[in-house]
Amino acid sequence: MKQERREHSKQASGKGKPNTYANRSPKPVRSLPLLIGRKPVMEALEQGTTIEKLFLLRTATGPEINSIKQLAKERNIPISQVPVEKLDSFTKAQHQGVVAWTSLLQYVELQDAISHVVDKGETPLFMLLDGVTDVRNVGAIARTALCCGAQGLILPTSHAASLTEEAIKTSAGALHKIMLCRIPSVQQAMDVLRLNGIQILGTEMRGSVPVYESNLKVPSAIVMGAEDTGISKEVLKRADQLIRIPMATNFDSLNVSVAAGMIMYEALRQRTLDV
Repeated sequence: MKQERREHSKQASGKGKPNTYANRSPKPVRSLPLLIGRKPVMEALEQGTTIEKLFLLRTATGPEINSIKQLAKERNIPISQVPVEKLDSFTKAQHQGVVAWTSLLQYVELQDAISHVVDKGETPLFMLLDGVTDVRNVGAIARTALCCGAQGLILPTSHAASLTEEAIKTSAGALHKIMLCRIPSVQQAMDVLRLNGIQILGTEMRGSVPVYESNLKVPSAIVMGAEDTGISKEVLKRADQLIRIPMATNFDSLNVSVAAGMIMYEALRQRTLDV
């Protein structure tokens, strides 16, 4: 579903803002606890420390860098290759081209999350985020998802918001209570969901089925798209059904977290309140 175009989306695309760091002084970044340097990051990866995101200098090379990349890939940790100014904005310490954000949260494998839900005798309900990059939207979606009975939130490693303190605060702690699944891509998540008999519902303004006519009593995963562009074309093609939220006017500006809340409440209504 095409969502509200937010001001930050214009900044992300480079409009009205320089595309390089050359003309700006590095500013402190409020984020997550840091791991700084090649050896500390390598040791953390080998020990299984939960890492939210890895930042590598674009020009960094060598066996250690290759090993770090490989371990991060195996653990579905997002990697961002950045200029030195970005790394310098995180720390004044000698970073050797490597900085990692350690996570305040824990992640579970998607298959393990599905199995856990089924073993408890519950009907799976997952939220799959495709390109949602605003931490406040992710936090708000997690909060509503938990309240409406969804068991898990699925996040791809690319084009996704990092779960920072702000996301946790916006979620009112829900991000600590709902299962979080990180997976390389939305397409891979869809493959795992479908293999487990979970229908995939894409949300789209021109979806053929009003949300109240969709069957949300069965195992379901609801895909919510990016704040500015909605769900990607490939995901739209592969979804089992495209649903929409009927609106009284042609004003197509539902915020993604608001739209997610409306759909999840319909799932709650069908599963527990509909008689």
